[in-house]
Amino acid sequence: MDARLNVFGNPIADKLTKHLVSAARVVAGTSLPYTTLELVNLRCSQINGCGFCTDMHIKDAIAAGESQQRLNLVAAWREATCFTEAERAALELAEEGTRIADAAGGVSDEVWANAAKHYDEEQLLALVAQIALINTFNRMNVIIQQPAGDYVAGQFG
Repeated sequence: MDARLNVFGNPIADKLTKHLVSAARVVAGTSLPYTTLELVNLRCSQINGCGFCTDMHIKDAIAAGESQQRLNLVAAWREATCFTEAERAALELAEEGTRIADAAGGVSDEVWANAAKHYDEEQLLALVAQIALINTFNRMNVIIQQPAGDYVAGQFG
């Protein structure tokens, strides 16, 4: 399978990606745990059917010490006992923030309040920004049909 566009080496895509990655670095520099960011990235990517980002964030999470068991259970986090209450709140926010068109009011007050119990204002902003960023990357990759499987952990960072 070949991508519809070659974004690697395309000057416009390169410039756009650098700006998005720069925004992601701001988020990574907050006090939000890296593990939480990767769980959110993975869950959003699963929902959006983005194979490239799913592959990337699984590999990056494993390289950072995340367990394969927890990664295997992200899609079924509600039934899994291996996630903290804070991680569950982040995953729920990620789901509602990704499926924003499915709910007339967007993210519910209940989901927001639950996240706010576990995260301070900086961390909440980081979560919101990361959800928006990963959804942007997911949509770009899905639209251009970016193939998955060849990513090497840390390849872009």
